[in-house]
Amino acid sequence: MIGLLQRVTEAEVLVAGNSVGRIGTGLLVLIGVERDDTENHADRLIERLLGYRVFPDAAGKMNRSLLDISGGLLLVPQFTLPADTRKGTRPGFSKGADPTTGERLFSYVVEQAQHKLIGVESGRFGADMQVRLINDGPVTFWLQT
Repeated sequence: MIGLLQRVTEAEVLVAGNSVGRIGTGLLVLIGVERDDTENHADRLIERLLGYRVFPDAAGKMNRSLLDISGGLLLVPQFTLPADTRKGTRPGFSKGADPTTGERLFSYVVEQAQHKLIGVESGRFGADMQVRLINDGPVTFWLQT
């Protein structure tokens, strides 16, 4: 499972021009589900997302986590993250989970995160989404479980 996290001062997901998820300071995380992923992979990704120290402490060092700052978490499904881009000019998607598994595991990530943190929002699986964000830093990390 892949989580491309971006530290943001604000982020929003729109579907058909309507806001379906919005946060202030926190993390926008694009979630890619790979073919062999399980709930165990999802649990580990959630643990890392909530505890990953990407927010500044009083000295300005990245020493605080999302839980430490009580920030927002905006989770967005993105099936293109597991794409194979090693050759050619068109990505291959054989490494990604099938849509049923992808939706089930993405929903699981959202539900589990909501049990651990207030302020969890999400995009919609399978929807054409527009994502707006202000990346703070910029700070962006690729996490993979």
